[in-house]
Amino acid sequence: MSNCIASELLKAGKTVLYQTAPVLLESVIDYKFNRQKAFVDNIYDSVLNVDLLIIDDLGTESLNSMKLSELFTILNTRILNLNNRSTKTIISTNLGIKDIFNHYEERIGSRIAGYYDIYCFFGNDLRLKK
Repeated sequence: MSNCIASELLKAGKTVLYQTAPVLLESVIDYKFNRQKAFVDNIYDSVLNVDLLIIDDLGTESLNSMKLSELFTILNTRILNLNNRSTKTIISTNLGIKDIFNHYEERIGSRIAGYYDIYCFFGNDLRLKK
């Protein structure tokens, strides 16, 4: 579903960034600490300002206080338009809303529960049908 939405927005000339939560948070931290600067140049600006950010597999990243802080900053900046742009975010996860509150701190859980439309998809895993 996320890929279809991204494809349509790209056709309309919008910018899209798709990344798994573990890679996204590691890239932001690498950028902030100047590690692998050439590889992640401007990643932070892109994460905050891209028209659509797709965060895939939220809940699979190993957490620490720095990653929690960065995730909060990303979500909060995009939700409250602190970047002075209308930006949207799609989050895909296997976690239920209660699991999100248990896995992350309350301020992250409350933003996800309060500012996102939550859709549950059911069915067989297509990756297992190959």
